[in-house]
Amino acid sequence: MDKIIRLILVAFFAVSFFTFGWLSNSAYSPMFKIKTPSLLDKIKANKTLNVVLLNAPSTYYIGPEGPQGFEYDLLHSYAQYIDVDLNITSANTVKEALELGKNPNIHITSAALAKTKEREKTFNFGPSYFEVQEQVICHRGMLSSGRFPRDTEGLSGLKIVVGESTSYAQTIKDLQADGYDINASFTTEYSTEELLEQVSTNEIDCTIADSNIYALNLKYFTEMRLAFTISGREQLAWALAPDSRELAASMYAWLNNFNQAGSLAQLKDHYYSYAMFFNYYNTKMFYKRIESRLPQYKAYFIEIANKYEIPWTLLAAMSYQESHWNPKAKSFTGVRGMMMLTLSTAKLLGINDRLNAKKSIHGGTRHLKNLMKLIPEGVQGDNHLKFALASYNVGLGHILDARKLAAQMGYNENSWKDLKEVLPLLAQKKYYKTLKHGYARGTEPVRYVESIFNFKDILERNNTNKKELVAVNEL
Repeated sequence: MDKIIRLILVAFFAVSFFTFGWLSNSAYSPMFKIKTPSLLDKIKANKTLNVVLLNAPSTYYIGPEGPQGFEYDLLHSYAQYIDVDLNITSANTVKEALELGKNPNIHITSAALAKTKEREKTFNFGPSYFEVQEQVICHRGMLSSGRFPRDTEGLSGLKIVVGESTSYAQTIKDLQADGYDINASFTTEYSTEELLEQVSTNEIDCTIADSNIYALNLKYFTEMRLAFTISGREQLAWALAPDSRELAASMYAWLNNFNQAGSLAQLKDHYYSYAMFFNYYNTKMFYKRIESRLPQYKAYFIEIANKYEIPWTLLAAMSYQESHWNPKAKSFTGVRGMMMLTLSTAKLLGINDRLNAKKSIHGGTRHLKNLMKLIPEGVQGDNHLKFALASYNVGLGHILDARKLAAQMGYNENSWKDLKEVLPLLAQKKYYKTLKHGYARGTEPVRYVESIFNFKDILERNNTNKKELVAVNEL
């Protein structure tokens, strides 16, 4: 009997020790498991996001106020979201960007990359942030010669160049495989923007570009024209480093928040809305007058801009929109001079000669600066300047009315993107009869502001190109 009891006790303690050990191991073993840091963990630990950015108007470039560009602004916002610094490696072509992106230290490659089936076999893509279509772009002069292509068959016999390793190159190769007679060459030397310039200068007949890239460059290269669309809708996305699942998940979460907040729509509006107001003949004349008229007044713009801390290119663009840089300009309403001042405004500003170019520029700038002080504090950044410019055109009262109407309709009254949707409604009785300042031709200030920023952008690019040319000549 004692022997049986001893065996039971031994078995009991054995089972107890086994159970205790198993439970202990289950309870405490996670403390000793070593988690391998993800790529996102490493980025956050190093406080740096390493990106390759294509140096181009649609992605990233150095502007008058530092780095800018649609994709740069997106990446900068994401870097802020994960609280790290942005470390940029610049590339000049898509092929170069993709090569640089193979470096194990690079986390993201941003080069306006279409998420094609071919690329998805090779690259790990993040979330899509823009929808585009590939377009055939040709020299405008081909219209009169009868060589301007209207479809894919019309490309036969034309000199076509596209960038190597671009989605456009794959499109051409696919069409050739389908039997189309297309004699195209693929280059690693030139970017898409440079090829668009070659089309405009008639060095080549045609190239292919995404619709957003064409829209951005249309105001710079006036002799190119859209022939036809050659692809379906494609999504742009960033190529991510291998093993970037957590990084991609983080980016999806950020982009969703960014989009829901309306920030993505505002960014698209900031970079692409001016393309809607492109006019071939007006823009071509603007380029001519940059050479023929601007040099007479440029020193005035720079001097007065420095005094009032406003970019000279903005004042010059504003003056061109007002008078085409004609100091003796006069409208049927009686406004006169370089900045088209009314007689009452000129008297208020102490301007005794509206036809004096320097005095007019000085008076118009003071007037703009005064309006900027009257714009409500909630209006920030570029929105603040655009509200002031719109007030210069249509009057501050109507802008305040539009803000009130915007708030009533559920728009953001502090956003130019939203205000320009509301301003045209000031011409409709059902809206303006309830507003303090009544009727206004609300489409005019919208066109006015968009055109000024369009001209400003051209002036800044033109000025940058001249500086680069001087630097090259000095070597």
